[in-house]
Amino acid sequence: MTAHLAPAVPVATWQHARVAEGEEYGRFPLRDHLGMDVGGDAPGEAWATVTVGPEHLNPNGVVHGAVLFAMVDTAMGRAAMSVLEAGRFCASAEVQLRFIRPASGGTLRAAVSVVKRGKAIVHLEGRVHDDADRLVATAAGTFAVIELPSGTG
Repeated sequence: MTAHLAPAVPVATWQHARVAEGEEYGRFPLRDHLGMDVGGDAPGEAWATVTVGPEHLNPNGVVHGAVLFAMVDTAMGRAAMSVLEAGRFCASAEVQLRFIRPASGGTLRAAVSVVKRGKAIVHLEGRVHDDADRLVATAAGTFAVIELPSGTG
């Protein structure tokens, strides 16, 4: 079985077209589906929040791990992009998530920061807290730095 890994339209082209239509860079359907807000106040730092609803819960009544992963991965992508030069993009190479405690309501916040920006890899770390500031999960990630060939973006 062969997996199709390349998008039909280059990511840069799709993102630039979306921005040209007046949409914020970094918006994508899963982010909207989860109701995720994303931001960053300084280069190398970013955050993502989700207000927990029934659609975020697993059958046991706690937030599904994939929701936490999406928050961390999205915030890491934003933080990594904030330290890259124009014309470079990034992609998740590895993200490790450790679940510390379950969450079942309120607002969750993933805060991430760049640990080191190398030539080809950006190393990041993050933490997810609930609205009572209890630690829900910790994360570590590496993002590959990608330079698109001329004429693709």
